[in-house]
Amino acid sequence: MRTVIGLTGQTGAGKSTVSKVFAKNGFFIIDADHIARIVVEKGSNCLGELTHAFGTGIINCDGTLNRNSLANIVFNNKSRLDKLNSIIYPYILSEISCRIENTKGFVLLDAPTLFESGANKMCDIIISVIADPQIRKERIIKRDKLTHEQAVSRMKSQLDESFFIEHSDYLIKNNSDIESAYRISKEIADKIKSWKEQI
Repeated sequence: MRTVIGLTGQTGAGKSTVSKVFAKNGFFIIDADHIARIVVEKGSNCLGELTHAFGTGIINCDGTLNRNSLANIVFNNKSRLDKLNSIIYPYILSEISCRIENTKGFVLLDAPTLFESGANKMCDIIISVIADPQIRKERIIKRDKLTHEQAVSRMKSQLDESFFIEHSDYLIKNNSDIESAYRISKEIADKIKSWKEQI
């Protein structure tokens, strides 16, 4: 028996903290960000498609993807970002599907773009992590070494809070300290395991 829990949320909300709690409680973690890096490795079909779409300028001298060059091309350009996503998402979803099929028990799919990629359709339960805008902004400026403008731009590019509230089975509002986030996450993990055991 397998249960797939999708974990997503706003940048800077503390999704990584929640993922760690679920990992400690026996959930097998599938990291979509890690998969996104794997599918564009040197020589991959995905990287070939990206090069065809955006030019050889996105490739380093050693044949690997120059992420900064690609980011500069799609940054603040919705049509180019949509093109990028239309190429990379199918590869990511295929790899996620394979990993889910080869796993039993409780699976946590940690995916920042869970809804945008369509990966939510693979999930039985969805958990979203949100936080107040000012708190999120401060966190990502510190974490990613961004300017104020870059942080705001990144936040604006994501789904808004109301979407996550409407489309999630569980919602974690992480405005407090890390201990509170751990406690709430542990409660939800225990509740999911207990609920599935009763079915």
